[in-house]
Amino acid sequence: MSNRTAIKVSNLTHTVTSNTGDLTILKGINMEILESESVAIVGASGSGKSTLLGLLAGLDINTSGDIFVYDQAFSSLNEEKRAIIRGQYVGFVFQSFHLLPSLQAIENVMLPAELKGDKNARQKAEALLNKVGLSHRLTHYPNQLSGGEQQRVAIARAFASQPKILFADEPTGNLDEENGKLIIDLLFDLNQSQGTTLVMVTHDNELAKMCGRQLIMSSGQLTEKSL
Repeated sequence: MSNRTAIKVSNLTHTVTSNTGDLTILKGINMEILESESVAIVGASGSGKSTLLGLLAGLDINTSGDIFVYDQAFSSLNEEKRAIIRGQYVGFVFQSFHLLPSLQAIENVMLPAELKGDKNARQKAEALLNKVGLSHRLTHYPNQLSGGEQQRVAIARAFASQPKILFADEPTGNLDEENGKLIIDLLFDLNQSQGTTLVMVTHDNELAKMCGRQLIMSSGQLTEKSL
């Protein structure tokens, strides 16, 4: 494992405004994740896990504090510059897939590589879909796929950009046991063979225990679980 810091968070807070007033979801979070680490963030529903993951990936803007991704002050950048850094470093597996409905499975997976100008985007996408057991579903649209199949397409798409950091929000939440094991094996293979930093939110304690570290989110605060 590298000693280089992939993600550093300093005094991070996040507050949202609702009809009933301000609600502080994250309260003064400090953390550091090294390159090539595998980290699980666990905690009860509504504790702020997915909110934190989205902020770390630059999908939302925090209220105060700082997020650094490879020493770049992510949280102070505008959306355009955050998108550039996401393209360079970040892959994200969403709980709700976020597949583009008008694109076939293979086109969804090709997209990140195509945006980088990769001439072998289709070949790589076919190989990834084969790896997640979907070589027979290349030309199917998302609405023709089951929830588990859509999740596997989403994971293949996240791998397509060969990210340095992969964020995964409940990556096995929509999968049966067999496909869940397949995806877990893929996630940790990417982490170990390519040195990809893996940060996941999960309710699955067995999956969390497979990670090098476990962080517990409770009432908007983060603590490290001693193993």
